[in-house]
Amino acid sequence: MSELLRVENLSVSFDTPRGEIQAVRGVSLALSRGEVLAVVGESGCGKSVLCKAVMKLLPPTARIRAGRIFLNGIDITDYREREMRRLRGRAFSMVFQDPMTALNPTIPVGRQIAEAVRAHNRRLPEAAVRQKVLALMELVGIERGAERYDLCPHSFSGGMRQRAVMAAALAADPLLLFADEPTTALDVTVQAQILDLLREIQQKKGTATVLVTHDLGVVARAADRVAVMYAGKIIETGTVEDIFYDPRHPYTWALMRALPAFSKGQDTLPAIPGLPPTLIDPPPGDAFAPRNAYAMQIDYEEEPPMFRISDTHFAATWLLDPRAPKIECPIRRPRHG
Repeated sequence: MSELLRVENLSVSFDTPRGEIQAVRGVSLALSRGEVLAVVGESGCGKSVLCKAVMKLLPPTARIRAGRIFLNGIDITDYREREMRRLRGRAFSMVFQDPMTALNPTIPVGRQIAEAVRAHNRRLPEAAVRQKVLALMELVGIERGAERYDLCPHSFSGGMRQRAVMAAALAADPLLLFADEPTTALDVTVQAQILDLLREIQQKKGTATVLVTHDLGVVARAADRVAVMYAGKIIETGTVEDIFYDPRHPYTWALMRALPAFSKGQDTLPAIPGLPPTLIDPPPGDAFAPRNAYAMQIDYEEEPPMFRISDTHFAATWLLDPRAPKIECPIRRPRHG
């Protein structure tokens, strides 16, 4: 697969009355055409900011401090708003996490999807616009689209509203879809349907997807590769098999221990002690060290490099240094199937 997106050493900051918040710190990643990359981590770790930085949807208080962004090999880091408007929708699009805030409650759902279609093809006749909308509704699994075209969002369930948001995001057949917590606030059955839908769209359209989530269980169902984020940095990356069956970073271990599949026989799900650090003044060394039961003195003093485990698997932890004590993964791995 050819490379679609490359982010190199990207850093994003927010100016606040308390000081500069370093929301994304030196992130590098690549995404191929048709690939699903899951970005995982606790709330506030920089996942959504990373996606919005690529699309230049950051608020006025935010700025890209360093790094480069390449789309199809073209450096778009310094693109102005007028140039970015040409890319949004066609090159990449975004599904936000709350469909009720993404949809206007007073306008029929079909008309809102039609507005997205027209935004990218002003000359399309009305009949063709409607036909395109009905095709999009069918693609995302909204049955009886012709009947539901003129219904307002309150007539749709949460899952159907999320499907409508996805239809609008796919209006211009983007090469890359950012899905920011697309299953939040949905029940388990509907979550599974939305994840299956994302995979189906990827297979039908060849759309690359960046799936933002805090739930590793979501990752197992939908992703090809995983990037684990903590305190604005990517601290482990690999295939789904790498992360689930050979995790190496203590933070990844902690996230996985909180999954029911890895906690069978226990009365409660283990919680990660402590809180993430403030990113106004990030700590030296490994930011996860104060919450890490396996932290060594060097974790508090020096930031670990990204160690290579295999061609697909990398992790930034001093436990991978040849001089470190050998620590076995403390979680009980579930069996395949």
